[in-house]
Amino acid sequence: MKVSDILRVKGGTLYTISPDEPLDRAVQTMAEFDIGSLAVMDHGELVGMLTFRELIHTLASHGGTVGNRSVRAVMDDHPMSCTPETELEQVRPMMLEKHTRYMPVMDNKMLMGVISFYDVAKAVVDSQNFENKMLKAYIRDWPEEESDKAEPNLR
Repeated sequence: MKVSDILRVKGGTLYTISPDEPLDRAVQTMAEFDIGSLAVMDHGELVGMLTFRELIHTLASHGGTVGNRSVRAVMDDHPMSCTPETELEQVRPMMLEKHTRYMPVMDNKMLMGVISFYDVAKAVVDSQNFENKMLKAYIRDWPEEESDKAEPNLR
């Protein structure tokens, strides 16, 4: 299974923000749409990712407020990314190794979408459920083997 399969199921909605936007606006957007990340775009290019992880660290180190900081001040400006052709077997260890919950999907310099650890886990579970269903159907319809059939009496 490829990342493009996840994007196809997930749909094309992208949540983005400019790096110069106030951080409190990013928080409002994330809360309004119940999302855990925003792709940070500047002049049509991905320049970073803002996730709840960066927000939590900012809140913890600044007395529970975001103050008048900009998105640029706290975003991850070197997010790990993948392509639509990346296999899920490659994405899972990448996300686990770096504790990444959100990964931009890039086709050259074009942002195609963002996948989450939840999206990856759901795709794996759905794939396994489908495979199990097919195996159970196959077992139910298992044809009799020649040796199982009664041999004719040759007397």
